Amino acid sequence: MDIFLLILGFLLIIIGLAGSLLPVLPGPLASWVGLLLLYLTNVIPNDWTFIGVTFAIALIITVIDNFIPAIGTKKFGGTKFGVRGSMVGLIIGMFFGPLGIIFGPFLGAFIGEILNDSRNGQKALKAAFGSFIGFLTSTLLKFIMSLVFAGLFIAKFWEYKSAFFTFNQ
Repeated sequence: MDIFLLILGFLLIIIGLAGSLLPVLPGPLASWVGLLLLYLTNVIPNDWTFIGVTFAIALIITVIDNFIPAIGTKKFGGTKFGVRGSMVGLIIGMFFGPLGIIFGPFLGAFIGEILNDSRNGQKALKAAFGSFIGFLTSTLLKFIMSLVFAGLFIAKFWEYKSAFFTFNQ
């Protein structure tokens, strides 16, 4: 059972890393569940304080991730049309690979602002830039946290690796 939890935990760490870049997959929360599964094995000593603190961090990052692009759009003068456009652009951009994921929110915010006020292209461009900065910030934050969780997973596994592969006769 420990090997199963180890493998499943590692897969969730990978999903978390991918999810920090792809909005359809959960990022830090998936990585945290992978870390939790490692700690649920009989090999790794339970450290509920560590699990609780890392969960709180993953939860906080997940919550603020939903607000950072909107805050960026608002900070740069965008309206709710720009915020919604940035989210639609992100979803549509996923079908166009990494460049679509990067530039989709920018184009979505720009189009949303142009639809709201077609006379002010400069304002729309500024709001789109804010959305882009917000998206990059939230993505970087999620990726760094997922990378930290991956590092913690590997370090803890490495510390107890021999216990995972010893078989009682």
